Amino acid sequence: MFSHIVIFWTDPANPQAADELIAGADHYLKSIPGVLHFHVGKMAPSHRPAVEQSYQVALNLAFPDKQMQDDYQVHPRHVEFVEKVFKRVCRKVVVYDFE
Repeated sequence: MFSHIVIFWTDPANPQAADELIAGADHYLKSIPGVLHFHVGKMAPSHRPAVEQSYQVALNLAFPDKQMQDDYQVHPRHVEFVEKVFKRVCRKVVVYDFE
């Protein structure tokens, strides 16, 4: 199993950026071959100080192995998501990959 977690900080000048990012991820990324688990959503507020709350959207994907994740990165639908959605609505991203 290979997990790919992406944390997004959206453009504060665009109040619809988080919703656009979520819709774009659902449209472009969900059906890419090799994705075993797909979950995208807005940051869930918490009263716990250890919970990171400065981001707006997170994406959690699971693949059978690292090679499938590598293939996902160059898949045309992923490239299209980056060009048409991500670059337009995001200001920062952090990725956590682990096996």
